[in-house]
Amino acid sequence: MIIDKLDNGMYYYGLGKRMKKAFEYLRSTDLDQLQVGKYQIENDEIYAMVSEYDTKSVEDALWEAHKNYIDIQYMVKGSEKMGYTNVENIQTTVEYNAEKDILFGTAKGDFVTVEQGMFVVFTPQDGHMPSICLEKSEKVRKVVVKVLAE
Repeated sequence: MIIDKLDNGMYYYGLGKRMKKAFEYLRSTDLDQLQVGKYQIENDEIYAMVSEYDTKSVEDALWEAHKNYIDIQYMVKGSEKMGYTNVENIQTTVEYNAEKDILFGTAKGDFVTVEQGMFVVFTPQDGHMPSICLEKSEKVRKVVVKVLAE
């Protein structure tokens, strides 16, 4: 897991050519103007998903993990907590869906606060729980760039 401000995204270009392209997309795109939905960046190897939602309580959420894609979760507006645990700690409650590259389950983990202008990178070994409210639910806008692990 990596957490930082998008202004520092260039320091992570060394993580691979796809990661570099993903960070360049986040830095060069007017993310406020994108409609909610999916945007192809490089075929199915890199794509962005724009969403707006109300954050939820930790009791209403499950841990998730991916096997093939890295998430770069960028907060465009608002703030939320995101949980982290090693994927080995997740007790699977919803089996892995290969088409959607996701599994869900329960676990114990740690949480970080992600504010507007910040991103978190979750790799396949990183179980995570995004979309959690700080003190009360709030409307957020987030872009998740999915990067096929190299």
